[in-house]
Amino acid sequence: MANKKEDNSSWAIGGGVILGVGIGFFFLRANTLAFVGSILIGLGLGLMITSIISRK
Repeated sequence: MANKKEDNSSWAIGGGVILGVGIGFFFLRANTLAFVGSILIGLGLGLMITSIISRK
């Protein structure tokens, strides 16, 4: 089991969503749609990072 390479690229999706939620809390009082938009941007960023990491 020590030789098994672990693929942690899926962590980027969750990290992107958490980052989007954290940034979205700053916009929550001003505009609710900006909160939702920042979550979607974080999700998209996480998906792009995952695709880049999985190529290697």
